[in-house]
Amino acid sequence: MASDSTQTIRQPVMADGPSERDARFVHIKQWAELLTISALAVFGAAVVFSLLLLLLGASPGEFLALLWRGGFGTWFSLQNTLVRAAPLIFTALAVAIPAQLGLVVIGGEGALVLGGFAAACAALPFHGGGSVPVVMAAMIAAALAAGGLWIGVVGALRHFRGVNETISSLLMSYLAIAVMNYFVDGPLRDPASPIKSSTLPIGDANMIGNIPGTSVHWGLVVAVVLASVCWVLMRRTTFGFAARLTGGNVRAARAQGLPVGWLIITACALAGACAGLAGYFEVAAVQGRANASLAAGYGFSGILVSFLARHNALAIVPVAILVGGISAAGGLIQRRLDLPDATVLVLQGMVFLFLLVSETLYGRFAVFRPQRSPSDI
Repeated sequence: MASDSTQTIRQPVMADGPSERDARFVHIKQWAELLTISALAVFGAAVVFSLLLLLLGASPGEFLALLWRGGFGTWFSLQNTLVRAAPLIFTALAVAIPAQLGLVVIGGEGALVLGGFAAACAALPFHGGGSVPVVMAAMIAAALAAGGLWIGVVGALRHFRGVNETISSLLMSYLAIAVMNYFVDGPLRDPASPIKSSTLPIGDANMIGNIPGTSVHWGLVVAVVLASVCWVLMRRTTFGFAARLTGGNVRAARAQGLPVGWLIITACALAGACAGLAGYFEVAAVQGRANASLAAGYGFSGILVSFLARHNALAIVPVAILVGGISAAGGLIQRRLDLPDATVLVLQGMVFLFLLVSETLYGRFAVFRPQRSPSDI
């Protein structure tokens, strides 16, 4: 009779972890938790802001109606919103890309300003002539290089010297604005513009046109395409996987032999290039020259957009349109309710504050926690 050992039946080796169906269910729960908590944060900010309006003697209902009308209610207001959304997408990507590595880079405003200024400077040698494609290519290259190098320095400081990227990127932002103001007010000032300091105009031939049938420039299309490319880069490539692994655990990434320093610097440079491209479109599609109007706060609003979108490149697009609509309605609210134009900025600040506070709510609701199956016990 055969021994018990020879009669042992070999069981198939089952893979550890949840099944594909369970993993999909967990993913749905994660998205449900994200949407629920984000909605609660926005709702809480709206309630507090409504109380503030009541103290100022304004009607929250009328404010909401004007907010809708000024941002989305008419074709004109919608186009204004989309124009404002384009730079917000670029600057939000400048926050979202380093965030995949656990970095909080908030210097998009400086990269935008410097990128726009570099683009305007690149057009100066061709003033009064030059091939339009060549001039545009030079402007785009200058904007990408200026923004990428500026924020790339932030990544280098973080890797080589351990300098906090949040502080350094913010200081670099102020420095970029100061550099632009120096040259615009001094050596590169256009003598024909005595009232507002500006560089020489880039020329009507080098301006970016609008999407046919609208007053929205092509920068919006480029921004949407770039957001899609960044999503693919971070979710479907080895670079994105390595970046997310580094953001999850730097020690584990180093143990796996990943070039952490190269990933940090590259991600920061890509982020700066995105913001620099926003500066190019502000010059080539809106301003026509570099001046103080480049520092319009798009870089700081982009921080809110990225955090609201949870640093998801695709989600950045609709969130940027929403925030752009809130910003576009500021003038109408000021005229109708006799409130400061900065009222919408207060609303944005409250949303950002509540969003940061809501981070403490993740993982606290049992309904969103993955349930262990009996086989896992």
